[in-house]
Formats: sequence, C-alpha cells, structure tokens
Amino acid sequence: MRSNKMGKLKQCWSSVLVLAIVVIGTGAVPITYLQSAVAKGAVCLDGSAPAYHFDKGFGSGVNNWIVHMEGGGWCTDVASCIKRKGTMKGSSKFMNKDFGFSGILGGKQNTNPDFYNWNRIKVRYCDGSSFTGNVEAVNPANKLFFRGARVWRAVIDDLMAKGMKNAQNAILSGCSAGALAAILHCDTFRAILPRTARVKCVSDAGYFIHGKDISGGSYIQSYYSKVVALHGSAKSLPLSCTSKMKPELCFFPQYVVPSMRTPLFVINAAFDSWQIKNVLAPTGVDKRKEWANCKLDLKKCSAAQLKTVQGFRDEMMRALSPVHSTPSRGLFLDSCHAHCQGGSAASWSGAKGPQVANTKISVAVGNWFYGRKNPSMDSAFVDRAWDKWVTGNVGSSGSRPLKAAVLINYDPAAPSRLLSTIAEQEGIDLYPVELKQFIDFMRRGNLPTDTFVLGSNQYIITSIHENWFAARCLNTTQPAGEGAIVMQTAVFVLVALYDGSIGSASRAMAAADHFASQLSRKNL
Repeated sequence: MRSNKMGKLKQCWSSVLVLAIVVIGTGAVPITYLQSAVAKGAVCLDGSAPAYHFDKGFGSGVNNWIVHMEGGGWCTDVASCIKRKGTMKGSSKFMNKDFGFSGILGGKQNTNPDFYNWNRIKVRYCDGSSFTGNVEAVNPANKLFFRGARVWRAVIDDLMAKGMKNAQNAILSGCSAGALAAILHCDTFRAILPRTARVKCVSDAGYFIHGKDISGGSYIQSYYSKVVALHGSAKSLPLSCTSKMKPELCFFPQYVVPSMRTPLFVINAAFDSWQIKNVLAPTGVDKRKEWANCKLDLKKCSAAQLKTVQGFRDEMMRALSPVHSTPSRGLFLDSCHAHCQGGSAASWSGAKGPQVANTKISVAVGNWFYGRKNPSMDSAFVDRAWDKWVTGNVGSSGSRPLKAAVLINYDPAAPSRLLSTIAEQEGIDLYPVELKQFIDFMRRGNLPTDTFVLGSNQYIITSIHENWFAARCLNTTQPAGEGAIVMQTAVFVLVALYDGSIGSASRAMAAADHFASQLSRKNL
C-alpha cells in the first residue's frame, strides 16, 4: 500500500528542526557495549566496541522489533576520521551512557501508538561510512578501523540471538547517514529475518540526491567517492546497483531504490537543511560566501537564491520518483527547512509537528506499515481529479475559464508557523515565501479590509460568501480586468485566477465549484 503519493505536494516553511533529542535521566535507556564483536573485527574507527541502546518490547509488541541507526555524517579522509575517533561519532568510549527514546522510538502509547511497545533499538554510529566500511588492513600510523559493515552485521546478529529471530514484525530505520544505511542494508535485513515476518524499512532524512550544486557540478558525488574509496564500501553496497554504475553513485538512494525488494517509507523535507548546505551550496563551491546566510536561514535568501532553492526542491521531487511510483513504498514529503523529523515526539506526532494531507508522520508511517487506509491521504485521487480538471478548465486558451489555479492543503486550525501544502499549481509559479504571505492573509481573517498577493498581482476582496470569496486585481494591465475566486473545502483551499469581465467570473466560479464538489464528495 502506498501511504502517501507526494509527487507534487509540499508542506511547511519552518525553522530547522533538531536532528535528535537526547534525554539523560529518568526513563533513559542504558547503553550496551558489544564486546564480543571486537574479536570479529567489528569495531568503531578507534577500535572500540560497537554499542546500542535496547528497550525491550512488552505485551503485544514482544515479538516486534525496530532497529534504528543513528546518523552523523561521514569522514572522507584520514584527517577527518582521526578527528572523529576522539568523539562519540568515532568511538564508543565517548558515547553517553544513557539515551532517551522519543519519536519513532518513543515508549508512550499516546505519542507513538503503533510502535511504543515494540523492542526498540538505537544503534550508535561510530564508523563514518553509513555502516558500509570493510577494510581488513589497519595502518599502524593512524590506527583507524574502517569496519562499518561489520559493525552493522555484528549488532544484527546479537539482536537475533536476543529474540529478533522470532520477529513477527520488524522495521529497519535510521536518521540521516543512518537513514541512508537503512536503505543500503534494507534487503539484507529482510533476508536475515524470518520469512513469515512483516519486514519494512523507514528512512528519515536519508534520501540524499545526486543533485547539482550552485556551480553546476556535483560536489556531493566527489564527496561520496572519497567515502567509498577510504572505507572500502563498494563490497558492502547493494550489488543490484554496483553492477550497473560506479560505487559512489550507489550512495544515492535514487539509484538503489528502483531495485529494492523490501517495502520502504521515506520521510524527508523537500528543502532538506543538510542537503541545501552540503549538496546545493557546499562551502567548497561557494567561494564568495554568497550563500553563507541563505543556506542557514532561507528567510535571508535573495529572490534569485530562492529560485535556485526551489529548483533544488524540483530535483528532489524527480529523484523521489522511484518511491512515489511504487505502491509498496510510502512517502512523507514536506517543505520544512529541516533534517530528521522522526526523532522527537513533537515532530513525530505532536500537534505542532509537520502534517501532509492533515496527517502526522506517525500516522502516515503506521498506516503504511500495517496497510491501513486513510481517506484523508488519498492524494492519488486528488492527483487524478486535478489532472482531469485542469485539462479542460485551466490554460491560456480563450475557451478555458481559468488562466491559472492553485490547490493548497490548508487547515485553519493548524499551527500558524507551518505553511500548508501546495498540492498542485497550474499556470503560475509560486514559491514558499510568496505562499506564506497568502497563508498569513488567510489566517488573519480580515477579508473585508485586507489584500493579498499571488505572483506579481495584488488582490482586494469584492464579495464574501459562506465558503468562498471573490477578489479583483488592483494592478492588472488587462483591459477587461483580472479576478480570483478562493474556495475552501474541509481540507483544501482552491484559488482560481481568471481574466475578463463579469461573464468570465461566472464561468470561473462554475469551474471552481465543480472541482471543490469533487473533493467534498471524497471527504478529503
């Protein structure tokens, strides 16, 4: 079942969400050092034992398992790996002894209803290669161990011995570099688990794209090439990918996912904060530091930079096609300027967390895993209805009643810091900042006295009705004028833009009302 086909959807323009939340103290889960792995050569960069945190399942979840891999970037050369091995990202000696579980690993039913009583494991990240390294030799000069793949397998084998061999349901998940690892090891995880078990994988902010940077090149490809070469990752990457292309390209999920056999759910921000900083505008490419402020805070971007950021979002959409084109895969794609959103209760299931089609991340993942149908997430119907409707109603032809239309997923009760989703737009290009102005206008509710802006036009309200209002353009150059009809359903706001007279307005109204009625009949 496809939980959410988000090919054209995006939601929220917020400040960066925290990567993960660590809670030390009451309720925190103690660390387990896997000393037995050392003899197998499965060690951190500094040679110390791998580690994980394990909160045992109970009740109906006693035979269900979720293995979540920690993120934390990569090291590309000896110098950067030496630097890491003096921290918790390269040595278990520096890891905190307790870790508070939250979000997808949370142990409370009210914040994590589908997985709260499962066996929940946090695998600590200390190899710098997304658990793919496998180099036998150790240089005595630097004493670095590149053994990430061995670490992953040692932890999985240990968990199998502790009961995962009897799993009825299992999820391999992760955040960032750990989420990439969840994709790369997904089919192997499926093969290790019992054939009768329901096994799926969840990637949270691990869908790193093979995108162009601001210079027109691909800095991220050269970066991953160094990771693969240093850590000997090629032999650990999916053969279905490495048999067709260079190993470093198999660090990009868009080339791995098409041949994956195990169901996958992707949680990602279309404006992923890490990728904007390191894929789109890496410091090594931004010689003049023109992106130094913009890539950290999108409100500080120029109009030209925002257009480039929007283009990166479009690249993300194209790269995600292997996910949203296959029914067994699920996708939660919002437009938060964020990286990793499933690690805290606030973003995973909180009232102020991101939503797509009025659905929280926790609900979307749970529905997908168990194959539950959620009417409010029937975005496939919306896509089909929209495509059919715009074909006959929107365009530059004089026979079409509308010159442009925008469909917005809008919940007036949702937190004001979140931008609602642009579900579709036709005949007009709107960027997130422009959309935010319109959403703010809607939330203010001062329709009789307020104006709003869409694209290059400013509109003033001319008439207000129960669930819709009409407006006219104040700065049009069209002799017959330009107008807008804004119609709200239970979940969506439809904005219909037209050129012309009162007669044109009636045709535009009929077209908008027809589409709104379709949505209402589906209770979306």
